[in-house]
Amino acid sequence: MLTLSNISKSFASVDGAAAAPVLRDVSLTIESGESVAIVGPSGSGKSTLLHIIGTLDTPTTGKVMLGDQDLTAMTADELAMVRNAQIGFIFQAHHLLPQCSVLENVLIPTLVHQQGGAKEVEARARKLLDRVGLSHRLSHRPSQLSGGESQRVAVVRALINQPKLLLADEPTGALDQANAATLAQLLIDLNKEEGVTLILVTHATDLAGRMGRSLHIKDGQVQ
Repeated sequence: MLTLSNISKSFASVDGAAAAPVLRDVSLTIESGESVAIVGPSGSGKSTLLHIIGTLDTPTTGKVMLGDQDLTAMTADELAMVRNAQIGFIFQAHHLLPQCSVLENVLIPTLVHQQGGAKEVEARARKLLDRVGLSHRLSHRPSQLSGGESQRVAVVRALINQPKLLLADEPTGALDQANAATLAQLLIDLNKEEGVTLILVTHATDLAGRMGRSLHIKDGQVQ
């Protein structure tokens, strides 16, 4: 489903020194429907790898294949369509629009890429929000939600276009222990129920241990 071949990434130094390598010759394959944790010390390249997988960043060298699509050969417009239609993102900060209701926030990605008619898409949004225990919050604004509720809305928004791939960068990092446990279970359940491939970056060893497998990164390489 996802294949990375000889991925390297370096960032230019601001003082004119040699570019600093962050990822070094990373190759891996992830099958459809897998759940995978990317773990490692701070600065090891975890988030950079996730951003390259999600086309939010480009590798210095190497190739990323999503199915039969070579993401590293696409134009910016083509990548934007892939991100909207095939990849869902969850970040540590939920990034909900404060002026929009819960239901409106979830439906925002469908304004670009809508699978089905408007009624069908809204019905899916309502069904998913009910699945995560938020059917009573549809008209609420983000300021009226708890941190855990806001993150659950972000999860539903990431799933609304029925993506092939769900990427999460420290999704429980800003939550207390109880909400973190609830969100972790939700991601595991949705991975199975929706059949979506789940890849997450986390420092939480308990969350990583609940994924199907873990990729350990150290000094820019998968161990």
